[in-house]
Amino acid sequence: MRLIRVFFLLLWGCASASGQQSRTCSPDIRSLQLSVDGDPLLPPVLTQGKHQRLTVEFDELSHDYHRLIYHVEHCNADWTPTEGLFESDFLSGFNDQPIEDYENSFNTTQLYTHYRFSLPNAETRMLLSGNYRVTVYDDDDPQTPLLQAEFCLVEPTMSIMAQLSGNTDIDFNQSHQQLSYTVSYGDNRVADPLRELHTVVMQNRRQDTRVFDLQPNIQKATGVEFTHRRELIFPAGNEFHKFEMLDVEKPGLNIDHVRWYEPYYHVTLYADQPARNYVYDEDQDGGFVMRNDNDEGDDALTSEYVWVHFTLQAPRAGGAGEGTPTLRLYGQWASTVPAEETVLAWDEAVHAYTATAYLKQGYYNYQYLWEDGTSPDGNFHEAENEYIILVYHRPQGGRYDRLVACRVFKSR
Repeated sequence: MRLIRVFFLLLWGCASASGQQSRTCSPDIRSLQLSVDGDPLLPPVLTQGKHQRLTVEFDELSHDYHRLIYHVEHCNADWTPTEGLFESDFLSGFNDQPIEDYENSFNTTQLYTHYRFSLPNAETRMLLSGNYRVTVYDDDDPQTPLLQAEFCLVEPTMSIMAQLSGNTDIDFNQSHQQLSYTVSYGDNRVADPLRELHTVVMQNRRQDTRVFDLQPNIQKATGVEFTHRRELIFPAGNEFHKFEMLDVEKPGLNIDHVRWYEPYYHVTLYADQPARNYVYDEDQDGGFVMRNDNDEGDDALTSEYVWVHFTLQAPRAGGAGEGTPTLRLYGQWASTVPAEETVLAWDEAVHAYTATAYLKQGYYNYQYLWEDGTSPDGNFHEAENEYIILVYHRPQGGRYDRLVACRVFKSR
């Protein structure tokens, strides 16, 4: 009965089946981060045969002991649970394992307990390629998920060739980037590519840019091609804003000032203004890393939590009533905080949009997005973006979506 209850909440409580996106489901769970072989900036994609490890780590905002359990499930290409498999088909070992690696924070104003676990491990190994979702819950309340961590395992039996250009079918080196790609079957037998293949494309890991199940416009015996498709023309955007808070006693990158107001630290960033033109600035396309510059030990246990104040000096959009468009902060960290902390509100006193989020010390990328996905910072074809292409194959009679190819590349 426990697994049934967890699955029910997975579908109707915290999860979104629209695409890959790790998320927290409780305001007491913070700083969820997935890293591949210790690198938190890499996409959460493991490759079969490379002996890689995915580490999941997060904080629970107390020093109280909680027996937390992680549950692993296999998912289809669209992130709905795979129904054609038994657990023993995709997992070797045991599911619903306790997280045994946890420590209390040290010398921090906000008490928290840091948890971490890695997959695969001695108790749990993934056997099949595809999408995986890990749900963490308290053993005392298995019906309520605390977080969901989503990752992919690829068996690279197909290959992807891709090209990106600012010369698009709707403009020439102006505000868009157009993607074209070819999938080569290799030794795979594909009898009906329109039914057997599923592809996913994302820009900067944003769910609102996700292109799923696009049909190829060229079919060959050796593969398929996706060229001159309107669906593969993306607004180019601009470089991400960024800040770094390593020391609560002095400002860091893009920080105006740091203040202590009992019982919290408050970090105020320099006010941003909508960009009028493109200027290259190295960023991590929405990534974030928790760290500090003290010498007291593990950054995961000694970093402070602070209230970070964001300001965008832009004209107010719409009116004051219903129908006013929503402006949000986006970064890969945004799904790991309560949604209300990413919403910017118009502040009449300063004539600007403001938001405040409770974040752990470290380096963060962020950008401003309207609810339709556009940005006040405009679109410039020169902007650097990360693109991810995933190819899934379910042959005729197959019981699950194999992930057979993955390509990650930058536009610059």
